[in-house]
Amino acid sequence: MTSRKRHFGSIRRRESGNYQARYRGPDGRMHSAPMTFARKSDAERWLALLEGKVIRGEWSSPDARRVTVGEYAQAWIAERPLQPRTRELYESQLRNHIDPYLGAKMVDKLTPQAVRSWRQQLLSEGCSVMVAAKSYRLLRAILNTALKEDQLIAQNPCRIPGYDKETSTERPVATIRQVFALSQLVERRYAALVLLAAFTGLRWGELVALRRSDLDLERGTVTVSRKFAELQDGRRVTGPPKSTAGVRAVALPAMIVDVMKAHLVEFPAEPNELVFRGPLGASLRRNNFHRSVHWSKIVVEAGLPSGFHFHDLRHTGNNLAAASGASTRELMYRMGHGSMRAALIYQHATSQRDREIADALQKLIERNRPRCGPCVARGPHRGIPGRRSAVPKKAPTRAFVVERVTRIELAWPAWKAGALPLSYTRIRDHIEAPESVSL
Repeated sequence: MTSRKRHFGSIRRRESGNYQARYRGPDGRMHSAPMTFARKSDAERWLALLEGKVIRGEWSSPDARRVTVGEYAQAWIAERPLQPRTRELYESQLRNHIDPYLGAKMVDKLTPQAVRSWRQQLLSEGCSVMVAAKSYRLLRAILNTALKEDQLIAQNPCRIPGYDKETSTERPVATIRQVFALSQLVERRYAALVLLAAFTGLRWGELVALRRSDLDLERGTVTVSRKFAELQDGRRVTGPPKSTAGVRAVALPAMIVDVMKAHLVEFPAEPNELVFRGPLGASLRRNNFHRSVHWSKIVVEAGLPSGFHFHDLRHTGNNLAAASGASTRELMYRMGHGSMRAALIYQHATSQRDREIADALQKLIERNRPRCGPCVARGPHRGIPGRRSAVPKKAPTRAFVVERVTRIELAWPAWKAGALPLSYTRIRDHIEAPESVSL
């Protein structure tokens, strides 16, 4: 009897008489069993169990047993093409919040229970929910690479719902009057900087890196093509914006164009020189700027809360753009964001905007409200609240056609009865009422 050909793995007999099992893993490499077998049937059983793990997606590379979380995470950060500030942030999170707790564990031994215990320990030691969420997202990204690219683990243990969420407090938003008050409290050379930040939404690093050639005051635009990043060791590096969407041309309001023209007359700059400079001509640094203008003091004098940051001017500008009716895609472009998440933050409802919407709805209602139908009372004083209404003495010659959302069925019977189902939601223009319909 001929032996059946094996479709997964292979078994060979060694000189010692024991059997060795080998197989090609999902990573495309050949792997051997960690032990030999006295009987061939034992080797076959081992291969069958292993094949089941591969089919269920539970297989992990044997090489993972020799890699710790700390070693793999350090290599992951080193190999990624990250912005200098982002790299610095990831290294800080790994050094302070991941490596001391999970760094010595083997990658394939990390479990959801270990992740839960790690997060709880961070919180119990005083870390905020925001810091814990950022560290969790970094660990999840690292382990996703171990799962999908290197196939060192069968599943990502960072799959716990809610651990990646953070609830940050709403940042303050300045009014237009407060923005102008703030611009008048800073030194004259920085007034245009404050106004440009508030009405374009540019980041600090993008603003201080602007050159004269980036301003096209004839067309009324500012081109963002680079930024300055200040590192924790005091170094400052020049690089592209935060994302590819950050390279953009932002339109300026006419008033800001006039402000920039006046600024360049008083503080002229060559095409390749910076638009905003210190008194001695040096580029601006955030800490030096705050100290020289007494930022903490002047924000209070302008009527703003004491914790108002310069970055909140960007928040203000984006809120103003959203209130002006900008769509999500338009906000994404103006803000320099590649995802909708940040743009949607600025499209939250405000009481003032909600009142404007209600007033607009009232005007729409008054313009289109029917003179007959369900708004007409069947008895005295049962019409629109606060108004006396009366039943028409004779049927009108014109009426509304109220249609279903599907725009198929007319609703004359419901109109006649004086009560429309909820499905009748669309009102069409006036038409002649059929003679057979008695209103």
